[in-house]
Amino acid sequence: MEIIGKIIFDLGETSGTSKAGREWKKHEYVLETQESYPRKVHFDFFGDKADQYKLAAGQMIKLSFDIDSREYNGRWFTSISGWKAEPATVAATGAPSSNPLDPPATPAAPDFQAVPPTDLNQSEPNDDLPF
Repeated sequence: MEIIGKIIFDLGETSGTSKAGREWKKHEYVLETQESYPRKVHFDFFGDKADQYKLAAGQMIKLSFDIDSREYNGRWFTSISGWKAEPATVAATGAPSSNPLDPPATPAAPDFQAVPPTDLNQSEPNDDLPF
């Protein structure tokens, strides 16, 4: 799966040793989509990917990721694991983008004509409202 957005938080790197004695590390980030209703997505790069993709807050990226859910003590947990990140650009001109993965451009506001106010105290003879 893929998503485009801006890195808003770099949550840092975590490392440790598994029960089997293997060293592990992961680097966590939060990405915000650039839609009308932005979504925040927490994801991580695990193992060698943590060193391969060094991202910074404010960077626009296209993230390729996998979603995995697992059960622990009767509760379910979902994680988003990134496996590739590449720079992304958003069309700032409002013109349609040639990349189908780019978020849609915001349409221009409609051009409205001003309507003169009406006098609410005047009643029209054909007005059938009781007030």
